[in-house]
Amino acid sequence: MSKKVLISASSVLLLFSLLYFILPDFIQLKEERVIVTNLHIEQDSRSVETSVKEEVKIETTDLDDKAVADSVKEKFREVIEGAINFLSHDKKIVSIGDSLTEGVGDETENGGYVGILNNTFEDNELNITIENLGKRGNRTDQLLKRLDKKEIATAIKDADIVLITIGANDIMKVVRSNYTNLRIEPFQKEKIGYVERLTAIFNKINELNPDSQIYLIGFYNPFELYFSDIEQLEIILDDWNQTGKSVTEEFENVYYIPTEDLFSTKTSNLLADDNFHPNTSGYKLMAQRVIEYLNKYNEEAELPIEAIE
Repeated sequence: MSKKVLISASSVLLLFSLLYFILPDFIQLKEERVIVTNLHIEQDSRSVETSVKEEVKIETTDLDDKAVADSVKEKFREVIEGAINFLSHDKKIVSIGDSLTEGVGDETENGGYVGILNNTFEDNELNITIENLGKRGNRTDQLLKRLDKKEIATAIKDADIVLITIGANDIMKVVRSNYTNLRIEPFQKEKIGYVERLTAIFNKINELNPDSQIYLIGFYNPFELYFSDIEQLEIILDDWNQTGKSVTEEFENVYYIPTEDLFSTKTSNLLADDNFHPNTSGYKLMAQRVIEYLNKYNEEAELPIEAIE
């Protein structure tokens, strides 16, 4: 494939419309809906509420919106029951990164996959704390600077495990800067800096806490449902995922957690209204995957893990 692959103008315009939901410069528009007129996609403003009510089997005539939201929270408190084997006493987890760590898109407003993990620990009466230090819009350069902040540095120094979501906004920075002439080359160039900054992030965390385990959570493709014809996006995301995984393999205590396969169902029921961030169901799958890999690598590292029956 030639490196000078061009994405069609119409596809670029559709793609650019999604930037409103992931770039900090457009946070003020986060309440607006995504409208993809070329594809004649119209979302009923009541569809999410209706599906949630059906899921928890609540009649709309019996409960108001607040009660529905509370019921959804209660339902998802048990989403990963039976999935935990990795656990020991007095364990501390710090999650850091971008909007996927912050939990943007979680209709329960409970902190996304981090909140789901926390609920699971609480419900199983486990003495495991998890601190959410996610910040919407963070790129690798911004996260690297945040690691110098006293609050974050202190949290990492005390952590047994550090979970990271980062890099999606690095990709979108390239899209924003080149949306009128989107080609592969700018992504390849930016990837060089991404590798350098990601390596620096891992080094910095290890300086703060050489005994911690670090997990990099990979990208998924939020464009698959509506932009499956733009093959270049899939190529770029796959390439950056593989690059991130390769960087983790340079460290003895850094591991890669894939998520791309979780969101490759070509359905919209795992994404929030913005068609980019996961909804609660999507975050549930991420939480399950995180637990799976914590089990896997803690077992390999022969840490003092107590199984939960």
